[in-house]
Amino acid sequence: MDAIETLQGSVARTPDRPSRGTLRSVAAVLGGLVATFAVTTAVDVVLHAFGIFPPMNVRMADSLFVVAMAHPLPFNAIGAYITARLAPSHPMRHALALGAVGVVIGTLGAIAMWNFGPAWYSLANIAVGFPCAWVGGRVRERQRDVGRPSAGA
Repeated sequence: MDAIETLQGSVARTPDRPSRGTLRSVAAVLGGLVATFAVTTAVDVVLHAFGIFPPMNVRMADSLFVVAMAHPLPFNAIGAYITARLAPSHPMRHALALGAVGVVIGTLGAIAMWNFGPAWYSLANIAVGFPCAWVGGRVRERQRDVGRPSAGA
């Protein structure tokens, strides 16, 4: 069989619509993203409401950007855990897919908001996507492994 016949055979087997597994994978990543966005946005609103952060149209002091950077970190990891928990298979891959989405969103945010805060804040938002996703995915993997017998048993 030559290369053209191989390609034609693989194209002929390609489904017209996404499989159920693909839809569940997308839903898992979206679920983690929505959970992360909802919680971090709610916490930001509370921090503004209690006067810890200034009103939305006022630039924060650089020291407050440390708080703005730190408080979403556990929520990002929890969002990745949710993604890994909802994943139909390969929880770490799904968590890291959410991390990739986070890197893209962080990059777009850095481009849009570059002049509204310190540069380190924008760059840190990009940098934390994969580490937080890995932590969330790893927690799920370890949780899943607890009930499994060890290889030596």
